Order: sequence, then structure tokens, then C-alpha cells
Amino acid sequence: MKKLNVGIFNDSFPPILDGVANAAVNYAKSIQKIYGKAVVATPWYPKVKDNYSFKVIRYSSTNVSKRVGYRMGNPFNPMLIRKLEKEALDIIHIHSPFTSALLARVLRRYSGAPIVFTYHTKFDLDIEKRVAFNPLRKVSIKFLMSNINACDEVWVVSEGAGENLKKLGYEGEYLIMENGTDFQKGRASEEMVASINKKHQLSDDETVFMFVGRMMWYKNLKFTIDGLNEAKKRGAKFKMIFVGEGVDRTEITDYIDSVGLNDDCIFTGAVYDREVLRGYFSRANLFLFPSTYDTNGIVVKEAAACGCPSLLIRNSCASEQIVHEDTGILIDETLDDIANEIVKACEDNTRLVKIGENASEKIYLSWDDAVGRAFKRYHEIINEHVLEKLNA
Repeated sequence: MKKLNVGIFNDSFPPILDGVANAAVNYAKSIQKIYGKAVVATPWYPKVKDNYSFKVIRYSSTNVSKRVGYRMGNPFNPMLIRKLEKEALDIIHIHSPFTSALLARVLRRYSGAPIVFTYHTKFDLDIEKRVAFNPLRKVSIKFLMSNINACDEVWVVSEGAGENLKKLGYEGEYLIMENGTDFQKGRASEEMVASINKKHQLSDDETVFMFVGRMMWYKNLKFTIDGLNEAKKRGAKFKMIFVGEGVDRTEITDYIDSVGLNDDCIFTGAVYDREVLRGYFSRANLFLFPSTYDTNGIVVKEAAACGCPSLLIRNSCASEQIVHEDTGILIDETLDDIANEIVKACEDNTRLVKIGENASEKIYLSWDDAVGRAFKRYHEIINEHVLEKLNA
């Protein structure tokens, strides 16, 4: 299959750590390694160093919200457009319907490259949290939908993400294009797991639960903490490891202190080393991810790669591929359900080992394979675009 020059445009990118930034990085890595040339366009951050196998073009940005922690780029710089034009992109793949979409739309006028958009996030919930007034929310959603409708093709990461997009008012067609994981299948080394035990003073037979993600309440962390607290009242003994950073971290730690779980919880902060993160997943007995916000949950595949099963809310987007007691644990969003499963996990770790092995075999998907599927579709989009021009 012919190699392509692919533009990967996203509003978040390291040093920001989130699922969409993870996707953008790994699309670019796989394209550069196997399928062609990747060029990333993303807002500038202070003191950032881009040491990647692919080209990263940063453009001017402003810190618009200390609470959110993201920067908004300026996509209307003529020098930026000229620089991107020189890359001779065959297709532009955007992962955000905001600044990145505007940049792609401007560039398409000059280059003619088609635009594909992946819908990763429930933006209606983001807008509801971050925009105070209803009239502004309506304007924000209208702007978002205008950018999405302007794309040549729309992808979603799960069926639930597609349903959410329809709720926003999208009436077009979409394809489900799953995200993958950059983790190799298999547990981290025993030396890595031992070093994590030593660092956090964990015994080999201690039951360990884990969460990885932004320390934000919308990840359903209060529900997780309340479930742990209820399980402890029922006699469960465990350690809970929270990996990540976020603006709600102080409130979260204060809440943990208020319910008396301080001695049972460990906060690592952000973990940038992927092998160390594999070590945490490999040490954990169960990954607690009761988020109803996430549309796909790359972290569930990361856990599966390491043989760690996930606890998820039944009918959530993250649970779409999970079979209860086979490839994961599904619960209703009730305190009794999550407490029961935590207690059961503490009583019988061997059950979790088998579920984790099944998850590794049945739901694991590497980024190279995921991007391979996308790359095949890139070619089809480009060919369709050429035919439309010829018939115009």
C-alpha cells in the first residue's frame, strides 16, 4: 500500500497527558514507523521539547484557563499555513473539533487535502462544565458542530461515542475506529513489579487496586472512593493507587482524608515512563474505572495488555467489549455493587488472574494494528476525494 504524508492535528499533546493526546502521539508514531510520514500540528507549550521520530510543528498559543490546564492555539497565522503547505499532506486527521479543526479547514483551502475527524470525547459534558451560561453553551456546540460537519469523514472510538455525537445534533454517517495501546502484550518484568512493591512498601500478597487518569471528579472518583470506604467497613483490606495529575487532586485527597482512607491510598502523580506505568498495571489486581464520561478508555486496553482486569460500569462506553466475569467485571452504578466487587476481589485474587488473562487475549489491540485499519481507510477517503473532484 502506497505510503502517505499524514497530518495529525490535535489541541492536546505532551506535555499534556490525556487519552486524546495519547492517541495523537501513537497515530504519529505508527504512521512514521510503518505507513509513511507523520506531521503533528499542535499548540506551543512553555519549555516543551519534542524528541520524536516524526515532525512536530508547534504554533502560538494562549493559556485560556488555569483550571482546565490546556492552551488554545492560534490557527490563523499565515506563516504556519505556509509551513504546513510545504509538507504536502495527503490527508489531515484531526482529533479535536476546536482549534485543530479551524487550522485543518484553513489548510484544506490551499492544499485540497481531505479532513477526517475522530470523535474521542463527550464534548457536551465538557462544555456544560466549563461554560457557565446556557446561551454560550449553545453557541459553543453550534461552533463545534460546524467544524465536525465540515470534515470529509467522521470516525468515533465506540458506539457510545457515536450515540453521543448524534445527541449533539450530528446527522451524518460515521465509522467506528477503535483506539489501541502502545503497551506490548504481557506483564512488566518481575524486577519492575518488585521495585514498585519496594517503593510503596507493598507485600507480595497485598490486594492492590488502581486508577490511571486525570485527577478530575468527572472520572467518577467520588464513587470509587465511596465504594472503597464501604468495602473497608465490611472488612476489606487493600491499597488503592491513583496514578495521574489534575486540578481536582487536592479536593480528592481532602475527601479521602475526610472518610478515613488516607493510610489505604497512594498517589503517584503523573507517570511519564511507559515501562514504569506497565509495572503499576502489572502489580494491580484490579483496575477501577467506573467512568461514564470516557468514550473508549485506552487505559482499559493498557490494563488488559498487562493481564489486569477492569471494573467498569455496565453499558458505559468503556465497557462495550467487556463480558462480565470473562474479560472484566461489570457493575451497576450503585454503592452496594462496587463495594461487593471490591470485597470479592480482596477475598479471591485467583479469579481476577483468569479474567485478566482473558482480557489480554480477547480485547488487546496494538496501536500499529489500530492505525493499520485507519491507514487503509485513509487511502479510500483520498481516492473518493479525487473522484469527487473529477466529477465536480
